[in-house]
Amino acid sequence: MHIGVPLETQTRETRVAATPETIKKLIGQGHQVTVERGAGANASIPDSAYEAVGATLGNAADAFGAELILKVVAPSDGELVQINRAAVLVGMLNPFDSERIGKMAEQGITAFALEAAPRTSRAQSLDVLSSQANIAGYKAVLLAAHHYPRFMPMLMTAAGTVKAARVLVLGAGVAGLQAIATAKRLGAVIEASDVRPAVKEQIESLGAKFIDVPYETDEERACAEGVGGYARPMPASWMQRQAQAVHERAKQADIIITTALIPGRKAPILLSAETVAQMKPGSVVIDLAAAQGGNCPLTVADQVVIEHGVTLVGPTNLPAQVAADASALYARNVLDFLKLVTTPEAALTINLEDDIVAACLMCRDGQIVRKNG
Repeated sequence: MHIGVPLETQTRETRVAATPETIKKLIGQGHQVTVERGAGANASIPDSAYEAVGATLGNAADAFGAELILKVVAPSDGELVQINRAAVLVGMLNPFDSERIGKMAEQGITAFALEAAPRTSRAQSLDVLSSQANIAGYKAVLLAAHHYPRFMPMLMTAAGTVKAARVLVLGAGVAGLQAIATAKRLGAVIEASDVRPAVKEQIESLGAKFIDVPYETDEERACAEGVGGYARPMPASWMQRQAQAVHERAKQADIIITTALIPGRKAPILLSAETVAQMKPGSVVIDLAAAQGGNCPLTVADQVVIEHGVTLVGPTNLPAQVAADASALYARNVLDFLKLVTTPEAALTINLEDDIVAACLMCRDGQIVRKNG
């Protein structure tokens, strides 16, 4: 197949969907690959590196004119019209953006959204949500350290002792666990909270203290178990008890990192404005849910604001700030997915009996085949 790798044009997007490592393997499988000039520049990959492994350089029209197009994020309206009918598109297309998926269907595109892959052992190697969330959790701690006006570790100096920063992590999915691990390496004292009881052991194994909010009803426990690795919206009674526990811990924290998301829905509020008002001056909040409304109502997406002496940071695309490694991991995810939809003879094959392929397929032959949200 002819594979195209265009330059990502969305604001703040620095990643690229294929690297020389993965393109070399695709060419070895019999594919022809065209990379738009400059596609990897923001990820520290020069055009010459693509040429060295056998890729052809071209313009946007060349890349979007391919039979199979690899993207990081969903194409814009201007990019969509460059894609041929019956072309195949693979990327993080946001399965819950029904309007965008509808436009892809109207264009006659066969589109695969990698975020929709089931959270199973078999799908781990192509789990783009995990690979990118891992990077976000790491970068969140470094961003917090940048804005925090004190040291992270405890230091004993001739001028006196500096206390270790107290870090509170809300949400212990992939991003939260990486944030805990990174903060621990930097010498912080860490507490963490999550609605899912199963993560307590993981939190404690990384050296953090788990903030336990007991369940009082079977409904609360059932919601906390979640589906596919994600929590479901919790009952109001439990949320009130958790809010009180978080409120008390937040007043003592120096840094708070919030990571809680519910797919296809607005992010839950975990840190109230009233709680922020009682936090220590100079403390920092990194809200990783800013793109979905934020875990704190004071968060402003892609901005740094100061409220009540507290610095609130709302990044919406932290993986793009670690573009080289984020691209490398994402490109490997894509490569593993392509193994499921191509034959050894480098031809397209869509086997809907495969649970991963069926879950990721958004539209085909002008029709939306999976509806979400």
